[in-house]
Amino acid sequence: MAMRLWPKLASRLLGDFKIFRLHSQRFVSPRTEREHDFYVLDVPDWVNVVAVTPDQKVVLIEQFRFGTAALTLEIPGGMIDPGEDPVAAARRELLEETGYDAERFTLLGHVEPNPAIQNNRCYTVLAEGARLLGAQDLDEKEDIGVVLRPLSDVPQLLRSGAISHALVWAAFLHHDLLRRGEQAPWTE
Repeated sequence: MAMRLWPKLASRLLGDFKIFRLHSQRFVSPRTEREHDFYVLDVPDWVNVVAVTPDQKVVLIEQFRFGTAALTLEIPGGMIDPGEDPVAAARRELLEETGYDAERFTLLGHVEPNPAIQNNRCYTVLAEGARLLGAQDLDEKEDIGVVLRPLSDVPQLLRSGAISHALVWAAFLHHDLLRRGEQAPWTE
């Protein structure tokens, strides 16, 4: 059976919570012709930055995450402002969260964080030649520690669970594909 798109019949805003909006959406199944309601999180696109210094260290961040109530080891990143280019957002987030800037920024690709309930993308940008320029510029809800680790440590950090954030894993997969001379098919 060939799969087909489900036509959307209606969408209703249920709530606006600053970082996402919740919608109830009604779709019709092309197979059964029955109508069904689904809930969709309207979320801004995000960007993650794999920042590598000239001496091949990766710029990592450590921060408290409220969803898991735990400290996590991640890469810099955040929400993309409306109309903002993912590479520009990557540079902004890297500088704000770490005080680092880089010589070259390259868009490596994107993933869809959870297409079952979210409508956004998470982009991965490689920042090469990263150097500390100044102090972090954190907002009042951020406490971020900056950690430099050899890029060669990343596989062990992933295997050991020291890095457990799924979108950070996806970013390092993008980086690994580039290292292998491959390009992700979803690169824009």
